Order: sequence, then structure tokens, then C-alpha cells
Amino acid sequence: MKATAIATFFGVFLTCTYTAKEATKKTKKAKLYVPQIDCDVKAGKIINPEFIAKCPPGCQDVKYRVYGTDIYASFSSVCNAAIHSGIIDNTGGKILVQKVAGHSGYRGSFSNGVRSLSLPRWRESFLVSEGKPRKGVTYPSTLEYSSSKSTAVKSEPKKPEQDLKGMKSADTANTSEKASDQGDTARKEHQTTPVPTPATQMATTTPTPTTTTTDPSTTVPQPTTTPAAARTTAAPAKTRPGLHRARDMGSSSVHPAYASVVAAAATMEIDSWKPGLSLFDTGFSTKEELNPKPLEHISQGNQNCKVDLSFLMDGSWSIGKRRFQLQKRFLGNVAQALGIGSAGPLMGIVQYGDDPSTEFNLKTYANSKDLRNAIEKIQQKGGLSNVGKALSFVNKNFFLDANGNRGGAPNVVVVMVDGWPTDRVEEASRLARESGINIFFVTVEAAAQSEKQNVIEPNFVDKAVCRTNGFYALSVPSWFSLHKAVQPLVKRVCDTERLACSKTCLNAADIGFVIDGSSSVGTGNFRTVLQFVANISKEFEISDTDTRIGAVQYTYEQRLEFSFDKYSTKQDVLNAIKRISYWSGGTSTGAAISYASEQLFGKSKPNKRKIMILITDGRSYDDVSVPAMAAHQNGVIAYSIGVAWAAPDELEAIASDPAKEHSFFVDEFDNLYRYVNQLIQNICTEFNSQPRN
Repeated sequence: MKATAIATFFGVFLTCTYTAKEATKKTKKAKLYVPQIDCDVKAGKIINPEFIAKCPPGCQDVKYRVYGTDIYASFSSVCNAAIHSGIIDNTGGKILVQKVAGHSGYRGSFSNGVRSLSLPRWRESFLVSEGKPRKGVTYPSTLEYSSSKSTAVKSEPKKPEQDLKGMKSADTANTSEKASDQGDTARKEHQTTPVPTPATQMATTTPTPTTTTTDPSTTVPQPTTTPAAARTTAAPAKTRPGLHRARDMGSSSVHPAYASVVAAAATMEIDSWKPGLSLFDTGFSTKEELNPKPLEHISQGNQNCKVDLSFLMDGSWSIGKRRFQLQKRFLGNVAQALGIGSAGPLMGIVQYGDDPSTEFNLKTYANSKDLRNAIEKIQQKGGLSNVGKALSFVNKNFFLDANGNRGGAPNVVVVMVDGWPTDRVEEASRLARESGINIFFVTVEAAAQSEKQNVIEPNFVDKAVCRTNGFYALSVPSWFSLHKAVQPLVKRVCDTERLACSKTCLNAADIGFVIDGSSSVGTGNFRTVLQFVANISKEFEISDTDTRIGAVQYTYEQRLEFSFDKYSTKQDVLNAIKRISYWSGGTSTGAAISYASEQLFGKSKPNKRKIMILITDGRSYDDVSVPAMAAHQNGVIAYSIGVAWAAPDELEAIASDPAKEHSFFVDEFDNLYRYVNQLIQNICTEFNSQPRN
């Protein structure tokens, strides 16, 4: 009897053990299921902060754009980023994607058949690595996307609303609330998740998210490995600013891409009326930011020449000891002529040979005398003249806030070259220019006729400098006549109006919104349109010298809501957008384009790109083609956004060529937010494709 009981017990025990093992196997199998994504899926569309996905074959296509290298902007094609970085090839495969905080100075390069483009900055980023799960992390078998709303077109206007979010139907409100909650969850994880390094070197657990008011883009990711290892997989924890005016009229020791926590109080008001967006509600600072620790005020300096200047000093063996001394004397004379000071020009020096190194940065010396003494003590490095490597070094490392970069001053690099570079400069120069750095070249004793066969890039100066019009290049026949170039160089460096590379896609435009206020829009949808306008506006650097914003509302008639010169700070612009009141009436889009061309763009600054963004929900009662053509001929770049009943033929007529890149359509107002990043992307792509002459 006892033996039978024991046998029964062991039988039950073995059965239970077997069942438990089978359950564990099934659980493991479930965890290993990898969802497939399409070639054109962007990381920003997926809410999950970390996921493994499978890319199909045949994704290597130029239309699936990629922005960045190693760290990619969130609107990059995930699969193309994986191909570009060599994680998979064009046959597809599994990849691990991890979201991180936004970065600045996204670098571009050509690799594995995919060209990635550079970008000054973006609010959310991601890393892609081999599709191996990390220990302690459970990966989703179904990916969550940023919108799960119905695409049905609403046939009736919504009721007037009590707040700016609108009184939506119960199911729409629930969906929106769910999307917002998912976005909040993702953002909280971003706040505490460090920048990942290769999967084999990562930490085995993810830190527990904490609830703070800090925007995810303010968290500076820290590498989990040594700096040398991290450099191969991710950008530095704090990258250089993408452009010289990266803040709203003020300096900061916090980089603008990580600075919105400083303006939390200012952004709460505008954030409170967002319609539950999970991707675009983590804006940058909309208030003047904290000033950095001031430089020692030994000298205010020449306040008419406020530039942040880096000299690339030739330390190669080809220059010889005597000419190296002449170069130091020249730099000392330039420092004296500039009038170095905390409110004027600041100057640092990088010496290059085989490898570049910083002799001293922008904040090391605050007057010309100390700077000249420091220059005299510089020792020659030796090696080759690797100018391309030196330009890459400066782009990544020199113009950091921690090194004294002031944000409100143009970034300038002057390259000294004895003869010719021993490496290629074109790609490194392009990336530096697109990051907002103004590149000058001073070439001394050009290659002799017998030496020209050794020059890797015979026209390296034109490939490198900011513009090919001669302003950025100085050719000196001899080191002994170098002193004659001091005043011409100082004059050019201080001519801030001509420093064209200080302008990027985010700070070089007059953007006019032409907003349909007709009866078919309705009060609730009109507030959604205003949120769309605000989400686009906040991406730009707004001031009276940077990007300016204006707005027109139209029905049968037109009303100038505010002109380009009305507001000069981001917060004032966002508040003005919020205050626009719904008009109601008919739809005369053609007359509105003519009105905007005269009242807005007729008063645009000559050096600004004129961009019109028109939003309409129906067919116009008048002709749009003739007014649109006139606007195009006057240099206005027109984007048309159609909603619901908008006519496709009219949208194409309004849009600049090519129409497919300048016109968009959504079936309902709640889906407008989908085109925020696409608009910014197209504006930046168009800007970066401009000729350099």
C-alpha cells in the first residue's frame, strides 16, 4: 500500500515536472516570435522602446531614407539603417532596435549600398544592432504603432469644444488616450535607458523607469563600455551643435537638443492642448535657457566680431621647423587683430599631423595676450597632413558647449595647409558644412608642377570650403609673406553676414502658414490644425535673425493673424498660434494664396527661404493655379496639405515641383500629425541639396 502511494506520488511529480517543462518551452517559443516589418517603416512610427523585428529582402532603396550614421534619427527607415550599418544585407534578416534620446549633428555617409544623410538635430533617435535578444529583456511579438485610429472620413463638423483637445467621441478619446499613455511609457523608458553598445557588451538589465518631468531628449545617454568601444557604435554622449544659433537668443551649458527640461514651466501650457501625440510632444526648450558659467572677463573683446573660431594648424613634417614657427607667429598676429574676448571672438587651436589633437579650446583663453603666449608654447606634432581627419575631429569634438561653444556665435574653422592634404577632405567637409560650420582654407606654397601628381584631390579647396566663390579661400605664395594675409582673413572671418554655412534648414526660412477657416472645418478640427501648425513651428530656431513664422486664416476673405516680424521667440509664436480664433465661412483658396504672397512673403527678408504651408479641407470656390504659379515665380516654396474633401488636382497645382514631395493628403484631421516629420524632412533635404556656389 505504501509502495503504491509512493509510485503514485512520483508519477504525479514526473507528470507535473514534464508539464512544467513543456509550458516553459512553449513560453520560450512564444518569446522568440519575431514580427516582420516593411522596408519603409520608420522607427518613429513604432511605440515600443526596444524591439526585435525582421526586415524582408529587397529593402536597399534610395526612397527609404536614412538620417545619421551609427545613431539614426527616428524618421529613418529602420531596415535601410540596418543595411547601411552592415547588420543585415539586402536579403533581409532580424535586427534589434533600441530607442534613445534625440541627438544633434547626425552624420551622413555612404556604406553597404545605402547613403545616409546628415541632419542638424532631431528629437528622438534609435540604434540598430544584430537581432539577438538581451538577457533579462522580453521582446514584443506584436509591435505597437503610433496611430491605431479609424481612417473613416467624418461627414459632419464637430461640436464646439471647451478646450483645445476637443470633445471627441468616446471611442476616439479612448484611442487617443491609449496612444498618449503608450507614448508616455516609451518616453519614461527613454529617460533612463542608456545608449546601447553592441549586444554582446550591453548591460543585462534595463534600469527601472522613473517618473519625472524631464523630456526624454534632455537625458544625455552614457555609454556602457569604454569610450573607445562606444565610439564605434554610437555618437558621443554630447555631440556638437548642429548650427550656430541653436538656442532662442541666449547661451546655455545645456545642448539645445537636450534642453527642454529648462523650459518645463513654459511648455506645460502649450503641451496641455496636444491631442495625445506620442512622437511630437517632446519639444525643445521654448524659453531663454540658463547661461553657462561666464568666462573670466579679462577682456570683452571686439563685440562686432562675435564668432567661435577654430584654427586647424598644420603640424606635419613637410612644413619644417622654421615654417612652423612662422605659422605660430601668424596665428598670434591673427589673435591680436581679432581682439579676443568674452563678448567678442573666441579662438581655439587644433594641431593636425597623422592624427589631430586640441591644443586649447574656446574657453581656455579670454584675451589676446594670453592666447598669443599659449600659441608660442605649442610643439610640432609631425606626421602627414591629414586634413580630412582633422575636419572630422573638429566636427565631432571641438564645438561642444563644454568646450566653450556659445551657441549664439557662428562656428568658423580656418584650415592652414602647407602644400596639399595627404587624405581626402570632401566628405568630412560636407558633413561639417551641413552641421553649420563655416570652413575657410589658407593654402601656403601650393604644390609644384612636379608634385601635382601626388595630390589626391587637386581641387580640394573648392570641395572643402563653405562656398566656391573665393570668399572662403586665401592662397599665399610663401610662408614669408603670410603676414600679409592677417587683415584680409580677419575681415572675412568677422563678416558674419556672409558666413553662409551658419545657415541650416532649421534657421534660414520665413515660414507662412495659410490656414483654412471655412465652415466645413468646424471648431474642434480647427484646434487640431493649430496643433499641427505648432508642432511644425517648434522644430525651427525662431528669432528675428533665424527662422520667422507668420500666419494667415482664410474663408471668402483673408485675415493676417500675425506677420513674420511680429514675434521673435519660439514661446511667443506658439502662444500666438494658440490664440488664433476660428473664423468660419466659405473657401477661396486662390485669393488666400495671393493675399499671403503680398502680406506675408512680400515682406520676407532677401536672404530667407520663403516657405508656404497651406492647409485646406475642401475644393476652392476660385482658381488656385494662377495665384500659385505667381507665388512660385516669386520664390515661394509651397507645400499643400489636404484633409477629407480637399481636391487632389488643386493640391498639386498649389504645391511646388515636384508635387509629390510638396503635397500631402490625410483622410481626417486627427491624422495631420503624421506629416510633421515628413514636412521637416523634406524641407531639410531640399535645403541641403542647394548648390554651394
